[in-house]
Amino acid sequence: MAELNISESELPFNIDAEQIVLGSIMVEPDLLSKVLDKLTPEHFHIKLHNGIYGVIQKLFVSGEDINIVQVTENCIRQSVFETQDEARTYLFKLAELSVEKSSIESYAEILDEKFLMRQLILASKDIYEKASSGTEEPGAMLDYAEKRIYDIRNEKDIKGLVHIGPTIRDKLRYLAHIAEHPEEAQQRGLSSGFPSLDRYIFGLNPSDLILIAARPGMGKTSFAMNIAVNAARIQPGKKVAVFSLEMSREQIVERMLSSEGHIPSDAMKTGRIERSMWRSLNEAAEMLNMVEIYVDDTANITIGEMKAKLRRMNDLGLVVIDYLQLMTTGKHSGNRVAEVSELTRNLKIMAKELNVPVITLSQLSRGTESREDKRPMLSDLRESGSIEQDADIVLFLYRDAYYNDAEENVDRSECIIAKNRHGETTKVYLRWDGQFTRFTDVEQRYDEQGH
Repeated sequence: MAELNISESELPFNIDAEQIVLGSIMVEPDLLSKVLDKLTPEHFHIKLHNGIYGVIQKLFVSGEDINIVQVTENCIRQSVFETQDEARTYLFKLAELSVEKSSIESYAEILDEKFLMRQLILASKDIYEKASSGTEEPGAMLDYAEKRIYDIRNEKDIKGLVHIGPTIRDKLRYLAHIAEHPEEAQQRGLSSGFPSLDRYIFGLNPSDLILIAARPGMGKTSFAMNIAVNAARIQPGKKVAVFSLEMSREQIVERMLSSEGHIPSDAMKTGRIERSMWRSLNEAAEMLNMVEIYVDDTANITIGEMKAKLRRMNDLGLVVIDYLQLMTTGKHSGNRVAEVSELTRNLKIMAKELNVPVITLSQLSRGTESREDKRPMLSDLRESGSIEQDADIVLFLYRDAYYNDAEENVDRSECIIAKNRHGETTKVYLRWDGQFTRFTDVEQRYDEQGH
């Protein structure tokens, strides 16, 4: 395998800027607030400087005073320096290099630029060596290369282990805020447009993989499209990306128009739209034209190709994929269960990387048809196992009227929350209007006793 030999000393850095930033913070601790959100220990290329800044961060997290005496003692305790004399001599030298308050941010910017260049060089080296090995498939290699560069561009590259202190502070600040404003604690993610569902899953949360599964005819595509439109309409400016592997873009849009305009689906197909319906249809078209919904109907698309397209979208709020079993890894292993396992694992990774909720539709096995109670269970997930494991939320759709001819509750649909990492598993009722391919919320909680 070809290798690029790049030594640490050859990587770009600026020793003067590193020393000035550290010295300035020890002399005027308040300056740390100006650079704390910009610099991590890895921004300091010199190992010694990396350790000193790490000590300063820990002092800040623990609420201790930041001064030359405290920094010296903690550097010695954490073996940043070999001897106490060495620590004192060097740290007092740094303190003499402190600068005006207005200048520290410009030095921090220099460190950030050098850090970025080091990351690009190391990423390029890694990509070159991986591609030269000849063991990676071109498609997988392209996705890997794009991800490395994307992570750097978005400041998400791996920066080592990070102390949990800042996260704890942020969480306490959030809890203090919602203690005073409890109404803001009800929902953390995007609204699905179904309040009774949002109440239990706390909305569509960033990095969540949400699975919607049902037997054919239950309306899972309609439910997903209803959520997509609701999310885009309720949160203006947030973009919703829909990947439709089964239906064409035209079919998806037709369903949305039917649902939002209350136009019977058969009228949309035949064009026999009554004059009284045109106003509603035009209003639905105008609304859909205003919201940020994007549809990709590429067949056999891979997750790598999805990510490449999604990374180019700013203000991405939600991804919907219809549906899991039509996706491919781009490999030909012959083991479909293993392939689906890889797909669900990579979908979860994608949700986390992009920090958006990802809704994926899935088929159910025929096992439900052989039972007296045909309500789905987690074990009914087709090519199961990893699907249940990787998903944060699993929703099943079930309509009793589909199996029984009873005229009662013909429009009632159950949304079964079978898995919920954010709260309890339960059941909520929705109203299904088949002629408009539309679900609506009936705000009714399921009660085991039937009350």
